[in-house]
Amino acid sequence: MKLVLIAGMFAVSAVAASAQTMVEDTDGDSLFSMDEIMAAYPDLTEEVYGAIDTNGDGVVDVTELADAVGNGVLGG
Repeated sequence: MKLVLIAGMFAVSAVAASAQTMVEDTDGDSLFSMDEIMAAYPDLTEEVYGAIDTNGDGVVDVTELADAVGNGVLGG
């Protein structure tokens, strides 16, 4: 059980690192604006950005970005 949990944590960390590598946080606030994500994913729409921003705070954090990449919402 612990091995599966640890493997899962590494997988999430790898997706998060990959997502951060593709999308540059140009203002250094550890959050991703629509413009920052559009630099890596030019076809991003406001509707998709809103869906990625699952907590509705108007910006995408690293977890939301990793989830979007991992779920195929971005880069799929």
